[in-house]
Amino acid sequence: MPAFFIKIYGHVQGVGFRYFTYKIARRLGVTGYVKNADDGSVHIHAEADRDTLNDFLNQVSRGPSMAIVTDVEYQEVAVENFKSFEITD
Repeated sequence: MPAFFIKIYGHVQGVGFRYFTYKIARRLGVTGYVKNADDGSVHIHAEADRDTLNDFLNQVSRGPSMAIVTDVEYQEVAVENFKSFEITD
């Protein structure tokens, strides 16, 4: 099972992006976390099978309707074996 660390840039804080991500993760069975970063971006650690992660990445790359996503970076990282998906600080 792979894991992705994803950074979402743009107008992505204060628009419900973390809750939007949480709902998608829970629906798809992705584990990990989403949090706001100090630089105004959103950081996501996501773990699932590769097809599910690709679907998850495609969905969060668009963001909720109030968001304006300008860039998305991601890289494969070590699996940390999260048991659920959470919104963190």
